[in-house]
Amino acid sequence: MENNNIEPRIIGIDARFYGPTGKGLGRYTQEIADRVTKIDSRNRYVVFLCKENFNDFPADGKRVKKILVKARWYTLAEQIVMPVFIWRERIELMHFPHFNVPFFCPVKFVVTIHDLILTRFPTARATTLGPLYYKVKNLGYRFIIWSAVKRAKKIIAVSEFTKKDIMDNFVVGTDKIEVTYEGIYNSDGREANIKNDNDKRIILGYNICSPYLLYVGNAYPHKNLEGLIRVFSKIKENITDIQLVLVGKEDYFYTRVKDYAKSRGLWNENAVSPIIFPGYVPDSELAIFYRNALAYVFPSLYEGFGLPPLEAMAEGCPVISSDKTSMPEILGDAAAYFNPENEAEVAGKIKHIIDDGNLRQKLVSAGWERIKKYDWLECAEKTLAIYKSV
Repeated sequence: MENNNIEPRIIGIDARFYGPTGKGLGRYTQEIADRVTKIDSRNRYVVFLCKENFNDFPADGKRVKKILVKARWYTLAEQIVMPVFIWRERIELMHFPHFNVPFFCPVKFVVTIHDLILTRFPTARATTLGPLYYKVKNLGYRFIIWSAVKRAKKIIAVSEFTKKDIMDNFVVGTDKIEVTYEGIYNSDGREANIKNDNDKRIILGYNICSPYLLYVGNAYPHKNLEGLIRVFSKIKENITDIQLVLVGKEDYFYTRVKDYAKSRGLWNENAVSPIIFPGYVPDSELAIFYRNALAYVFPSLYEGFGLPPLEAMAEGCPVISSDKTSMPEILGDAAAYFNPENEAEVAGKIKHIIDDGNLRQKLVSAGWERIKKYDWLECAEKTLAIYKSV
């Protein structure tokens, strides 16, 4: 039972990643900030935002206040500016939904660590920086992660895999780390997944005119999209009437993947191509992409959680996934798996799912059951319980 004699606390949430522009991290931050501030009617909240998302977050200015912070993440500025704002707003507990905790944070804090990609994949291909500057900045990242893990009162991990990864890489006790699974937007199941004529019109608007395989996410090197393109090239030799759709916001990494697809004759910016790059797709249309795809393919070499495959399942899309890191834990028996480092195996598994309609339907049914395990409200409730425990 909650003790109502305890004075309300002032809790801060660093929500500068808030919204779809922050990709998977943005979705997590948005759900936590929106839901925790609604379900906790006792404590006061200060939510820190940047100019791109400041107007997107609702606040009453009394129990929930929002503050504009003109400091980008992963910069020296955030290390200086954030502690000042935290002190000025008299925050008693901070939640950082990412590892970039200011070294001089003046109050107790909880940190969410989604993965340790920066320590597991220290490659210059994962940055736009020069090699020397990248090495220096990577050392800075490692120091900040180490500092966050050491100084946090509680660490939230998004999977048991991530919890184990943290414990394997840092000296930290298991009782300091709490696992809270993420949720998904659409968990209503079958009723929400009816295809219609409007779907076809929207799909054609993106030059998708054949049965297609789908990937949604960013194009960082560990996502293994170049490997997927090589596999798709082999599949096209036998199945000519098929496209590969790679959905993600245009950036340096997607430009590099486009160039790779172009070098293999699979993409032409001036014509309908075997590979389609729609860029950023809003959620309302993304649901249409999912439910009309032959299958969602997830070739990633490393994931702390992996949200898009679950969102595909929620829209009735069969999922075929890498068997690496957290994916078997998160997707369970609702996905067909492959070793992403064995391209012949990947091609074989994809061909199987293309040819076998019964397998696709079996995975769709299993997916609808699997998504019931992941709920944003439950994630928010567990997060609030962690705040209270601190």
